[in-house]
Parts: sequence; structure tokens; C-alpha cells
Amino acid sequence: MASSTFVLYHYTPTVIGAVLFAALFLLSTVFHLYQRVRTHAKYFNPFIVGGIFQVIGYGARAVSHFHTTLTTLYAMQTLFILLAPTLYAASIYMVLGRVIKSIKGEHLSYVPVRFMTKIFVMGDVTSFILQGAGGGVMSSSGSSNLLVIGQWIIVGGLGVQLVFFGAFLITSIIFHCRITRSPTEESQSSVASGLIPRDWRGLLFALYTVSVLILIRSVYRVVEFAQGNNGYVISHEVFLYVFDASMMFLVMVMMNIFHPSVVLGRNDTAASRELKNLRSENRPASADRQC
Repeated sequence: MASSTFVLYHYTPTVIGAVLFAALFLLSTVFHLYQRVRTHAKYFNPFIVGGIFQVIGYGARAVSHFHTTLTTLYAMQTLFILLAPTLYAASIYMVLGRVIKSIKGEHLSYVPVRFMTKIFVMGDVTSFILQGAGGGVMSSSGSSNLLVIGQWIIVGGLGVQLVFFGAFLITSIIFHCRITRSPTEESQSSVASGLIPRDWRGLLFALYTVSVLILIRSVYRVVEFAQGNNGYVISHEVFLYVFDASMMFLVMVMMNIFHPSVVLGRNDTAASRELKNLRSENRPASADRQC
């Protein structure tokens, strides 16, 4: 691996913090994998990959404690930790469209549901590519110029993420307000009781929560990279664990607790049951016609 005389860290990365969060992300990711297998929620595949990225990123960061001058290792831990929230976002975008469809609220959505996932995921992919390219530039050489260029490319990718996540949050809130004022039959029939409702309302609030957490983290990252390698934020490791690691772990745990399959799976089951009933009702009539 390439090493650099340029100062990559203004501190020695902590082993304890990196190992701790690698372990925490691993536990949450394993649980997400179990939930994915049990519920067949394919739309959560990117989210699980994001968890794997976090484990690799913080694992590489733990190793960086012993190799603080290795540019490749530095870029590796930076890139994997940076890209994980982008993968979370891809799954979150797909969930909103499914929620809207499950309660027959397509006519209340500000963004047409048939385009919603495509629009937001396209922005997410653009952000992913820019951040990945920035990390690639950073790892290509140990020179200060390339590191600065890579950092600004990453800032551009984070900016795209902020714009699309902000638009997604606005879209979600507008739909929520409209469905509350003009509820559909499906939205009313699927309402569950309890302090924290395990229905489409609870799932939307979970999406709001994780979206805000990712937005806060993205703002922190923009400030970090915009200040440059000698900035105050990047020079203090505590910011990484407070505004990135902790926030993203909460995102994963929140979606463990409010897994979309609890709502979407139940609606899918109800829809399948209704379809079977319709088929069974029509089958005798078809048989009589044949006779």
C-alpha cells in the first residue's frame, strides 16, 4: 500500500472507538440480513450493503491506528464510511413509494409515484459516483493537491445528497399532510393503535427520523471537507463519532425497530388474500360458463 509524507491524520485514530462501532454495525447488519431473509424485502438490499460498508470502513480505521501514513488505507476507510449513508438513502427512497401505493394515495403525492423512486435513486447514484470518484482521487496519490481535489469532489457529491434528501423530506411531509386531510379507505383501515403505531404513520415518522439524522451527518461532512485537511473539524476525531458513527448507527437501529416489512408485508398479505378471494369467487362462475 502507498504511503504518504503528507499528514493524513492530525491525531492517531482510536482503536477502541473503531472496533466498537465496527462491532455495533456488524450486529445491526446481521439483524437486518435476518429480517431481509425472513420478509423477502428486496428493497432493503442496499441498506444491508451500507451496513457492510460501515463494518469495513471502521475495521480499516482500526487498522489505520497502526499505519497512519498509508494513503490507500486512509482513503479506504474514508470511502466506505462516506458511501454507506448513500446506500441507506437508496432503500429509504424505495420505501416511501411503496408506502404510498400500499394505502392507495398515489393521487396525493406531489411527485408522481411512478417516477418517485427513479428520480430520488438517480440523485442518490449521482451522489454515490461523485463521492466514490473523490475517494478514488484521494487514494491515487499521496500529494496534497490530489487530496484537496478529491475532498472537493466529495463535497460536490454530498451537496447532491443534501439536495435530493431535502426534496425527499419535503415530498414525504406534503404527502403526509394531504393523506391526513383526505384519508383513503386503505389508510384508515390499516391504522393500528398504540403509543407508537406500527402502521404507515409510524413508518413515515421513522423515515423522517432517519432522514434528519442522515441530513445532519451530511452537513457535518460538507463542513469537514470544505474546511480542508487542516480544518478544525477534520482535526478532531470526536466529531466523526458524534456526527457520523453514532448518527448512522441510530439510523440502522431505527430501521431494525421500524422495519418496513412490518407495514408493507402486512399490506401485501392483505392484498394477496383479497386477490385470492376474488379468484375463488370468480372460479365457479367460470366453470358454469364452460359447462
